[in-house]
This record gives sequence, C-alpha cells and structure tokens, in this order.
Amino acid sequence: MRVPTGSTTGDGSTTGTFGARLRAAMDARGPLCAGIDPHAGLLTAWDLPDSVDGLERFALTAAEALAPVVAAVKPQSAFFERFGARGIAVLEEVVRTCRDAGALVVLDVKRGDIGSTAQGYADAYLDPSSPIAVDAITASPFLGFGSLAPMLETAAKHDRGVFVLALTSNPEGAQVQRATGPDGRSVAAAVLDALREANATATSLGSFGAVVGATIDMPGDDVDLDVGGPLLVPGIGAQGGTADDVRRIFAGVLDKVLPSSSREVLGAGPDQASLRAAAERAAAEFAALVG
Repeated sequence: MRVPTGSTTGDGSTTGTFGARLRAAMDARGPLCAGIDPHAGLLTAWDLPDSVDGLERFALTAAEALAPVVAAVKPQSAFFERFGARGIAVLEEVVRTCRDAGALVVLDVKRGDIGSTAQGYADAYLDPSSPIAVDAITASPFLGFGSLAPMLETAAKHDRGVFVLALTSNPEGAQVQRATGPDGRSVAAAVLDALREANATATSLGSFGAVVGATIDMPGDDVDLDVGGPLLVPGIGAQGGTADDVRRIFAGVLDKVLPSSSREVLGAGPDQASLRAAAERAAAEFAALVG
C-alpha cells in the first residue's frame, strides 16, 4: 500500500511532513523519545497519590522538564485513560505543553481495527481538529496491514505519522511476529515490507515508522529494518536494552533510530533539573552511535 505524501500544513503549527519534522528535531536535539508513563509505581516513587491530582502533577512535571530538550515525547495513553474523562483531560494538557515546548508528541495507543472504527481512531488522534490530536501514534497491524489504511491515509493528509508494531520488546510478541506466512516471510518482515512501500514517495525521512524493541535478539535473516522511515525503539533502560544493543541490532540504519526511554529517565524525578539532565545524557549517548 503506497501512501502519498501529505500536502497540507495541518493546524498551522507544523510545516512539512512528520518524517521531515522528526528528522529536524533529532538532528537539533538528539535522537531520544522520552516516555511519560504515569503508572502507580512511579507516582508512589515520586511521593504522589494514585489519583487524578497525582497524575496531573507527575505528567506535567515530566512534560515541562523533558519537552524543551528532547526530540519527541511519548505519553502512554493507558495510564491516563484509567482515570476516565479527567485523565484524558490531563493527557490533552500534556500534549499541549509538549508541543508548545517544541517536542513532537507520539501517543502510545497501539490502536488497530478495521474500516470505520480505524477511521474513528485516525480522526481522534491524527486530525488537527481533534482536541487530542498528536504528531504520531503507535498502531497494531495484526488485523492485517491493510486495516491500517485509514490511519496512514489520514496521517498523510495532515502531515502526521504512524509507528507500526513490527518486532516488539515483549518476549510474547515473537509468537505472532516471527510466525511464517504462506509466502514464506515472517509476519514482521511483511509488516516492514509494507511500511517500505508506504514510504516509497517520501523525499526525506518517511512518516511511517516501525516499532522494533532494543531487547530482541536479532531481527532475522528475512528482515530489512530500512523501511525509509523512523524506527521507534523501546526497551531501553529498565527493560534491559542498552546502547550496545541498539548498535548491534540496528547497524546500517542507526541514523533512523529513535530510542525510547521511559522509566530510566522518569526515575530521575521529580526534580525537573534531574529529569532534564537524564534525558540529555541519554540523547547524547545515542547521538554518539550515529557518529
């Protein structure tokens, strides 16, 4: 499925495709996507109540500290959704805060459905007229890559991005992602091939990326990680992934890697200067891999 490059400028606050904006942000600020994962354990570690008030204080403290210095910020939607409408209101405030500070916002929602429902998700997160519109989302292709067409098409229309799960950092993922299809390719290889086709018309870094974990062993002989778009790489830090793992797994495509670190950076809080310093150290470490 080849998706044309979008020609609009979205809501007026962005210019150029998501891929081009991400490339510029990574070059200027270093390749790091800082996660904002306000789960109960981290709220407790910050001496905050597991409540909407605690959520708001945690998430905005992190956003204000990290968004001015990192290329992208990745809020985990589930930890906001668990508080219902009030939690979503906090998420909207976090998105505004991060974008006002110059960071791109990748919302980790891992949506995946078909037809009008997929279009509904696309309208919610990728249409700039939505109150919760972000720069990019994560999406699951395991109802078939074609089911993501509404999301990719809406993203292209509004110069947004989509990161598609391919080889995830959780060990259970291999059961599906490394399974072999009728054509002999692994599911992961088929997803990556489809992303490559979707980025075929891009003139810079494509806007459609893959999620590939830093904790996988190796991609596999049939896997080509160069999809023409960015590679969102979770599993850094607390999950065991290291800069050496990134160098080993992503040799040849390191310039397209956007490492994602959540607990490792957030563990430096709640002091904002410490949060910012942790993010800057991580960004510098991964920038050094590219040379």
